[in-house]
Amino acid sequence: MNEIRIDALLPAEMAVRAEQVGIRKAEMPALTMFTLSVLAGAFIALGAIFATVVSAGSVIVTLPDGQVTITTSLPYGITRLLAGLVFCLGLILVVVGGAELFTGNNLIVMAWASGKVTSRAVLRNWLIVYLGNFVGSISTAIMMFFTRQYTFGTDAVGITALRIAVSKVDYTFLQALALGIMCNALVCMAVWLTFSARSTIDKILAIIFPITAFVAAGFEHSIANMYFIPYALLIKDFDPDFISKIGKGVQHLDILTWKSFFIDNLMPVTIGNIIGGAVLVAAVYWSVYLLGREDNKSPTK
Repeated sequence: MNEIRIDALLPAEMAVRAEQVGIRKAEMPALTMFTLSVLAGAFIALGAIFATVVSAGSVIVTLPDGQVTITTSLPYGITRLLAGLVFCLGLILVVVGGAELFTGNNLIVMAWASGKVTSRAVLRNWLIVYLGNFVGSISTAIMMFFTRQYTFGTDAVGITALRIAVSKVDYTFLQALALGIMCNALVCMAVWLTFSARSTIDKILAIIFPITAFVAAGFEHSIANMYFIPYALLIKDFDPDFISKIGKGVQHLDILTWKSFFIDNLMPVTIGNIIGGAVLVAAVYWSVYLLGREDNKSPTK
């Protein structure tokens, strides 16, 4: 008789589950994969929307010389903590609701390293999912632009969205790369921990702390940035009245361009995310728990 267990899976069992999940993801039909990846992009964007609103708990002050400053009633760390907690909505929707997220799918490397999926299958998954995430994220950004929700809170939401985007395109390549590495190490750790779960509550609790940590620390997530930066660019490019109204409330707005989005942020952050997820999490756990296993001795890649 098989023993019935209700406790969480142990790490060695989690590794086997991660490998099995990776195989299923790699073999998924392209249309299904793309559809689920569009959903994931939208889900992460919803978390970003939530985080932007929470971060916008600010008071707008117009100085005698016409300059606009923003002050907040909460310390920086507390604001970041709250933003991180609500951003967890995105990955919870992805994991519990079922969707394909590029950063989490870096864990397919575990199945690849075991010879259970080919290099072509991994790259196919990453490409389709990355493009689908982009479509979902930027579509949500376009929809949010038409809601004019950025004018809420006496324009505080819009100012916060612009300030977030400007800060993201102002990193050096190395800084963005490093922030991307740290981010996806935590994101993939969150997904890894969900492999131990036996219930929805387990999965949600496993997600909360790693995701809150990466947002609070200011690390960079490529898919989230597919919402944060295009949303701000839409406000900047298509609502000149709003930009004129907020005056100098956002410094260095001139550096926020589509080129800076793709070159200065998305490219290095994506590379960093791959290193953080595929190498620092997937490869490490594979080497600890799956390397040398009997059915992994003759990989075919």
